[in-house]
Amino acid sequence: MLPQVIIIGRPNVGKSTLFNRLVGKRLALVDDQPGVTRDRRFGEASLLGLDFTIVDTAGWEDEDAESLPGRMRQQTEASLKGADVALFVVDARAGVTPLDEEIARYLRTSSVPIVLVANKAEGRAGDAGLFEAFSLGFGEPVAFSAEHGEGMGDLFEALLPHLDDKQVESEEKGEDEEEYDPKATLKLAIVGRPNAGKSTLINRLLNEERLLTGPEAGITRDSIAIDWKWADPKSGEARDIRLIDTAGMRKKAQVTDKLEKLAVADARHAIDFAEVVVLLLDATRGLEHQDLKIASMVLEEGRALIIAINKWDVAEDASALFNGVRAALDEGLAQVRGVPLLSVSARTGKGLDQLISTAFDIRDSWSKRVPTSALNRWFDDALAANPPPAPGGKRIKLRYITQAKTRPPGFVLFGTRLDQLPASYQRYLVNGIRRELGFEAVPVRLTLRSPKNPFARK
Repeated sequence: MLPQVIIIGRPNVGKSTLFNRLVGKRLALVDDQPGVTRDRRFGEASLLGLDFTIVDTAGWEDEDAESLPGRMRQQTEASLKGADVALFVVDARAGVTPLDEEIARYLRTSSVPIVLVANKAEGRAGDAGLFEAFSLGFGEPVAFSAEHGEGMGDLFEALLPHLDDKQVESEEKGEDEEEYDPKATLKLAIVGRPNAGKSTLINRLLNEERLLTGPEAGITRDSIAIDWKWADPKSGEARDIRLIDTAGMRKKAQVTDKLEKLAVADARHAIDFAEVVVLLLDATRGLEHQDLKIASMVLEEGRALIIAINKWDVAEDASALFNGVRAALDEGLAQVRGVPLLSVSARTGKGLDQLISTAFDIRDSWSKRVPTSALNRWFDDALAANPPPAPGGKRIKLRYITQAKTRPPGFVLFGTRLDQLPASYQRYLVNGIRRELGFEAVPVRLTLRSPKNPFARK
């Protein structure tokens, strides 16, 4: 069972709007008229990787228990008993009212942890009410705007201590993400400079002359997608793959023909569509600057990358070539060290099964989600081993980290004074994520987010 979070507050403070914001859908009716919600409504919410059941309740009113508003309040009181944490919502624009104070007195008698949310806090109109909310006795209020989605990071930070150890790992998924299916069709694009052997390699995989090839550079113009089944030699299982052949990419200054420009643009679009991209090198030419530019573009687009040296059967001094390319990649692609480097031959078929197997493995890493609790255990160890610096003698406080998305994996780091966190320390964290959490050789995004200062002028 997912942990349960209940929303409590007087009528018309924006409880149902907050509910809709957290579930990502307009499930609850919303209107300016108070008292629209009468029954409890349940929904599944995911906030920056934190999963829970959210419960919308009727507005709390001071009425006789036998009246309709009184019976609605009893429903709200009953729902509080099964909650792991309660969001007490007040209206920052209206300020604290006597009914808010009455609700606060009731909530202080409960054992359920309370997170105070000052809704409608966008703009300066909510400043006074935000400061008044401190008087309710639940600590610093979360400045929030359910209507505009402001304050999601601060709400996550307030909820995490109460929900972190209650997460259901098998059900974790990011906002707006479909659950990853490792058996789904692999979208695999082959890119590289002209005449690297991309079409020849695909023909060899298909075991038929499906694509036009020849010694002339630039034969392929359109990106060609071909559905194919690969027989895994280890398991014997047939795996679905969509192979995408692309036009060769030359240096931008060398591309003057309009048709070639369109072909290169089409190849870039194919990279956006792909999950894994194979950059094919020519063993007779080694690694060139244009190859590094293509590789950087693939990583900037957030795709998983494999580099394959083709024409290995005619390579001279193969060992020195491989080691030289490996060293150049580690230096030229410092943002993702350890990108898989394979030697293949489209002509003889050498290494092609290993290439496809590696593509499936790296897609698994690219699609991986780390449970929030496990991620923060690693984070605590990383901070203990190497605390953040204190520029000017002022401490940078790092609080939590969460995985906000996959494909590519993206993480959000919460703390204070993050604008002064050195790039070298950010690299330390990203490298630790790759090394310790199984994200080797895939692009990792790290976003810094500081809580909003309620006393700062807007």
